[in-house]
Formats: sequence, structure tokens, C-alpha cells
Amino acid sequence: MDLSGKSTTTRLAYFDDMFNLESKSTLLSHSQGEDGRRALILDATIFHPQGGGQPSDIGFISSVESGFKFVVEDARVKDGVVFHYGYFASSGDGSDFELEKGRQVFLFVDEERRKLNSRLHSAGHLLDICMQNVGLSYLEPGKGYHFPDGPFVEYKGTVSKNEMQSKQKELELEANVLISQGGKVCAVILPYEEASELCGGRLPDYISEVRIKELN
Repeated sequence: MDLSGKSTTTRLAYFDDMFNLESKSTLLSHSQGEDGRRALILDATIFHPQGGGQPSDIGFISSVESGFKFVVEDARVKDGVVFHYGYFASSGDGSDFELEKGRQVFLFVDEERRKLNSRLHSAGHLLDICMQNVGLSYLEPGKGYHFPDGPFVEYKGTVSKNEMQSKQKELELEANVLISQGGKVCAVILPYEEASELCGGRLPDYISEVRIKELN
């Protein structure tokens, strides 16, 4: 089924509850990507697609009515539509199942993968806090890479050679202190003005609504 020209967007249900790993949804359509993988498109999803330097959730989607189990290897978002890429566990292309629009399906996100992604992403935010606490707030955070094969955050600016080693040590000590203190991680969606105030007044003008992650 070709989704070109389709305007319906996927409701991102993981924003409602970041700890919800099981839910129901409605199948809207299915397609086959250029790489040959199958893709399911739903009206809502708890699968976090790859983006923002974070890898996609994995898991599976099933249907009692149609009797299929679709293994989700990857989720990607394009023009507001989330494509759940993967394969049918008991059939090569899903042709044996009834996949018409309106079928109720059940979503199951892999808990271990979600927790790992969350920890690595939160570590990037923790680093931002440490950068401020050790006097490096003048460096502007850029690219964030939160994949398990080598996570990092890039910062724009310069640090003198004389300070480089000492600041690295300060960052390590500060991170260890904050981690040892513990705290709660939560996420809320806020309007621009309120989010800008929480972020020190530095947010791009094109942002209208912001999802803020807090480490308390």
C-alpha cells in the first residue's frame, strides 16, 4: 500500500507516558520500503522512532483478529508519520494475514532497549548540567549521539589547553557526585515561554511547544 500523499499523522503516545511499554492502536496501512522491509503505519504509537541522536525502540506488534506477530526492528518518522519497519514472524511478507485498515493491534516495546536508550539520553542531559556547574556554560551544546556504541555530546567553543585536563577531571567528579545523589527523571510538554525560562532563556525561535526533561 502506497502512503504517498497521505496527510494523517501518527499520534506520539509515548509523550503521554514515557514508562508505558504496552498499548493498543489501530492499523492504518502497510507498505514496503525501498530496502524491501515491511512497514506498518498506526494511528498512534508508543514506539519512539530514531531521532534526536537516539536509536529507535524495538519490540513487536500483534493482532488477535488477524493472528500475526510483526517484529519491529526499527521505527522512523517522516512528515509526521511513524513507519514501524520489520518482518512478520510467521510469514515472509504478511500476505497470509488480513491487514486492512481499522484492525486493532497490540504494541509491545522491548523494556531493556527502552531503558538503555533512556539512560544514555539522560546522560547527555546530565553532562549539560555538569558543564554549567564546572564553569563551561559558555560552550554551546551541538550534536548529541546517544547510541550504545559510543555516546557523546559535541560542544561549540574553545577551552584553553591549560584548562582542558583539569576541566575533564572536574566534569568526571561532578558527574559522579550527581549520580551518587540520585534523583528522578521526568518529562513534561510546556509552551515556549515557560520552557525558555527553564532553559535559561535560550531556545530557537521556531520552537512553539517544547518537551522538557528534568533531572531532580
